[in-house]
Amino acid sequence: MPLYEFRCENSHLHELMLSMSAADRHAACPECGSDATRLISSPALGHLRTARADLIGETEASAHAPAVVDRVPGARPDRPARITHDPRHARLPRP
Repeated sequence: MPLYEFRCENSHLHELMLSMSAADRHAACPECGSDATRLISSPALGHLRTARADLIGETEASAHAPAVVDRVPGARPDRPARITHDPRHARLPRP
């Protein structure tokens, strides 16, 4: 469940864990009891596992400098092309 920040009319800050489906934009302040409004804040990405953080970094880098490929990924250049002796294949278009 995500952690949301709330600020009341008296500038007290507090955090609440609510489900993502919760539509509550207001909560009572635990210090003064007044109405508190939910704040918009950035997600806590500092707690990512290394693999996920690496993936995010690679995705951001590829947006500005995409990788240039010279062959189809997974294709092996050391494998010779298959040769067929079927006469029907002679009429197929060649790349």
